[in-house]
Amino acid sequence: MDSDLEVSAAAVNISIPAELRWTDTRRGTEFQLTTLNVRLRPDGHLAAKAYGRPVEGGRGAYVSFPVPDRPELAALIAEGASRAGTLWAAHRGLG
Repeated sequence: MDSDLEVSAAAVNISIPAELRWTDTRRGTEFQLTTLNVRLRPDGHLAAKAYGRPVEGGRGAYVSFPVPDRPELAALIAEGASRAGTLWAAHRGLG
């Protein structure tokens, strides 16, 4: 294995369970946040942003929102990242 191989991005999307979802407002539109995009930073820490759809319906813009500092969301992010690592490690190559 080549230890000099550069991987420029490692990210996963995690669905937010209904009981953990929240709403936030951007440019006068209220969004319900349903998905977390979690990135693995070069220093090994995780970074996350939330995405969702307008509460009133429609597609809306692809706008990111900060993730609130809530222990249950931090646990979801950590568990999702660990699960993604397990899935990546067990890959079976190109299909």
